[in-house]
Amino acid sequence: MALRLPLLPDDPLAPFPDPILARRVPDGLLAMGGDLSPERLLNAYHHGIFPWFSAGQPLLWWCPDPRAVFRTDHVRLSSRFRRQLRQSQWTVRADTAFDRVIEACAATPRAGQGGTWITDDMLAAYCRLHRLGHAHSVEVFDGAILVGGIYGVAIGRMFFGESMFSGKTGGSKVALAALARQLHNWGWPLLDAQVENDHLLSLGAELWPRPVFLDAIATLVAQPGWTGPWTGHFGEMAASELATRSA
Repeated sequence: MALRLPLLPDDPLAPFPDPILARRVPDGLLAMGGDLSPERLLNAYHHGIFPWFSAGQPLLWWCPDPRAVFRTDHVRLSSRFRRQLRQSQWTVRADTAFDRVIEACAATPRAGQGGTWITDDMLAAYCRLHRLGHAHSVEVFDGAILVGGIYGVAIGRMFFGESMFSGKTGGSKVALAALARQLHNWGWPLLDAQVENDHLLSLGAELWPRPVFLDAIATLVAQPGWTGPWTGHFGEMAASELATRSA
């Protein structure tokens, strides 16, 4: 891949290029190089930037325009799906199976993608962030079986979603809706979904101009949150609760 892009310096705390300089084609491509150290990743997310690259590519950093964003009180589940949830025995927890969630996300085929962007290096980097208390997973269980999940990075009162999966139909929807509901209860108004697709839009994702998104997160990442496992904060939720309560 021959790209003339800004090359990040060795210092993981060095500023990223201004996102206004990101390419239009491909949308949001901003810089290359650097590493996946916790310091660099947190530096990137603070500024609405995330890594996304496939095996064999250089490490690429992105800040697309527009940005796919969920308001945490506006995740949409269809009436039919809510009716199904009324009878569901699934339960939802947080940070009890992070490694399994990210591994399942990496193994899930994606339409239009020949392979996974969650390379071994990415997987190791986010597991490291999880152990440091910055990356979190929300997991959906049918008894002892993991049937869905989502993971991402939390800074201040902002959650940056990375990927989700379904082991059974609807598992990822339940994970997303449960995460959004809990974030809303905590007073966290937004959930970053990065890049639009039809599935996310059907669930209520909105497309925000990049400057609007960056202004919003600048305030949220500066607000007090907490570092460490979410297991106790999140508790255990019955998926059936999502049938009657807005996420």
